[in-house]
Amino acid sequence: MNLSMEKSPGWVRAVEIGLGIIVVILSIYALASPGAVFVSLVALLGIILFIVGIGRIISGIFLPIKGRWAIIGLGIVTLIFAGLVIAFPLIASWIITIFIGIALLFGGAASISQGFAGKESGWKRGFIIGVGVLLIILGIMVLVSPVFGAQLAGIVIATGLLIAGIQMIVSGATGRRLNMPSENLADKK
Repeated sequence: MNLSMEKSPGWVRAVEIGLGIIVVILSIYALASPGAVFVSLVALLGIILFIVGIGRIISGIFLPIKGRWAIIGLGIVTLIFAGLVIAFPLIASWIITIFIGIALLFGGAASISQGFAGKESGWKRGFIIGVGVLLIILGIMVLVSPVFGAQLAGIVIATGLLIAGIQMIVSGATGRRLNMPSENLADKK
């Protein structure tokens, strides 16, 4: 199975480079203020959920489906919660951060439990237990300081965007994209 390299058209390369530069600039801004990025994403999530709630209500009213009243009711509940998130994005971010901290604690406890009870031995067991301890430490830090948790989440998001932007620039600059070969039916005969 050979991988083929195809040259991208010039305009596609320019668009990739331009969009990559925009993503890198935005990710640097996001790294400079990761907490604001997290709160903004929570507010955006609230807007998306608001639209989903409206869609559910419309579906429940106008489409002949079973459970019509349940769909309408859940759509209304979604609208209420989405409205609260949009109106109070800082409080919603704080609540989400608390849930992240609790999830980290449970994930760490599960990892430690797996390390002690699992079949792994040696460095694998130590690694699994070490990851569990690290998750518990992060969970405690997030619960003690939700601002730290929001900033940590913002840094992770911004770093991912930075990597994606750099990849876009490199892809546009080299003008090559990786294509998986499609097997020709004639080759199988």
